[in-house]
This record gives sequence, C-alpha cells and structure tokens, in this order.
Amino acid sequence: MWSRLKIFWVVSLLLASQAYAVAQSLSPGAIAFDQLQAAGGQEQAQARLMGGVNLYSQGKWREAVSELRRAQAEAPGKELRGEALFWISLSELSAGEYEQSLRDMDALEETDPGSQRLKELPYHRGRVLYYLGNYNDAIVLFRIYMDSFPADTGRKAAACYWTGECLFSMGQLDKAGDFFRLITEDYPSSPKYEASVYRLAMINQKKVETELLGLLKWSHEDSLRNMEEYHRRESAYDQALSAYQKRIADMQKDTRLQDLEDSNNNFREQLVLAEERIRSLENTLKESSSTREQTGGSDPLERLKAMRTSAQELENLIRESGR
Repeated sequence: MWSRLKIFWVVSLLLASQAYAVAQSLSPGAIAFDQLQAAGGQEQAQARLMGGVNLYSQGKWREAVSELRRAQAEAPGKELRGEALFWISLSELSAGEYEQSLRDMDALEETDPGSQRLKELPYHRGRVLYYLGNYNDAIVLFRIYMDSFPADTGRKAAACYWTGECLFSMGQLDKAGDFFRLITEDYPSSPKYEASVYRLAMINQKKVETELLGLLKWSHEDSLRNMEEYHRRESAYDQALSAYQKRIADMQKDTRLQDLEDSNNNFREQLVLAEERIRSLENTLKESSSTREQTGGSDPLERLKAMRTSAQELENLIRESGR
C-alpha cells in the first residue's frame, strides 16, 4: 500500500514538473506571438495613416478622411490614433467641413493629451474660426501660436498672415496692412510672401476705391442739392405762371363784362328811343283815329295794338340780349 502511494506521488511530481517545463517553454512563444500580432496591427495602421496623408497631399481630402478613419480604428495605441485624428481634422478643414474639423481637434486633445500635435492646433483652429467668420477669437489663437514658437520664423509668418486676413475681413485695412507689410519686410522667404504682396496691393486699391466713392458720394449729394434747388425753382415758376394766367383770365373776364355792360347801355338807349317812338306813334295814331272817326275811315286801334306788341317783343329781345 505504501509503495503504491509512493509511486503515485513520484508520478505526480514528475507530471507537475513536466507541465511546468512545458509552460515555461511555451510562454516566450506566446508572448512573441502577441507582440507580432500587435506589431502587425501597428504596421497596418501606420500604412493606412501614410496612405491617408498621401491622399491629403494630393488634395483628395474626403478620400483621405475615409482612409484615416480606418487608421484611427485599427491603431493599437493612442499616439497613432491621435496622429490619425490630427490629419483627419486637417483634411476636413481643407474640405470645408469646419464644424467636424473642430470636433476632431477636440477628440485629439482627449485621445492623446500629451501629443506634440497639440501645439499646432491653435493655428489650425484659428483658420477654422476665420472661415466661420469668428475673426476676434481666431486672432487670439494666432497670437497663442506665435508665442508657442517664438524662434520659428515660418510659423510666425504664417500666423501673421492669417491675423492680417482676419483684420482685412473686418475692414481694418490699416492694421491688416501692418501685418502683411511685416511679412514682406521681415520674412521675404516665407511661403506667405507673395500672398502678402497681393493683399497689400488690394488694400491700396481699396483705399483708392474708398476715396473715389467718397468723391462720388460728395458729387452725388451735390447733384441732389442742385436737383432739389432746380425743382424748387421750377415749382416757384409754375406757381407764378399759374398766378399770371389766373390774373390774365380775370382781366379778360373783366373786359367781357365791360363789353356786355356797354352793349346793355346801348340796348337801353335803343329801348328808350323805341319807347319814345312808340309814344309818338300812339299819339299820331290817336290823332289819325280821331280824324278817321270824323271822316268815317277804318278803325286804327288794331293797328296800334299790333305796333305795341311789336314794340313789346323788341323790348324783351333787348333785355334778353343785355343779360
């Protein structure tokens, strides 16, 4: 019985030691496999990252975003994910997707707070805010970016250029000209040199246009004043002409009334003469009637009535003509 137990313990010890040895021999291989698998994922993510950066450099920004998103998803570490997010935000900025670009910049800060790319973000955020029309906040970010790289003339020139662009868009031409002139004088080798020269020419042109517009405005206002004075005088002339016309009409009316009055007086004189003539005729007829009665002639009364009727009609005609 004892011998069987002894044999069992010996066998168990042998099996345990063999299992330990096997485990020891397999452990480095398993670790190496995991490391190889991780290295493979790292290489694939890096390959996608390089492919996305290449697409970005070719101006294929939307395709670059798609490739960089895959690199972000496949990246085994935060550094590679942060790098992918950095290039994604730049691709979106170039594609005009400004809000999404800001969100991915925020995601980069959360994903890899220690990334060296964070020092670049104020410049790119400033550009996004410039395109969104938030010029004051953009200028603040460009100032922060310049202070972060005091000895880097290229970065300082770029920040000065975009500061000038913000001021130019705000209509502060003199201040914008100071920044563009700083680039042309102090950083002639900067990639922003030609653009700064162009902006200075535009500022000078805008100043000339502003002066011309001021002259045109003054000339237009002077023309308006002259036009108003012309209309005022024309109105006064029309009023005077109307008054003269009314006065002439009144004078003509007075002349017609005087003519009518003279005509009435003439008719009245004729009426008086007619009445005298009628009375004379009546007297003559009376005398003639008396003579005829004595001589037995015809009755002249009817003739007298006819003459009176004719005289009455003549009188009415004269009165109606005098009205």
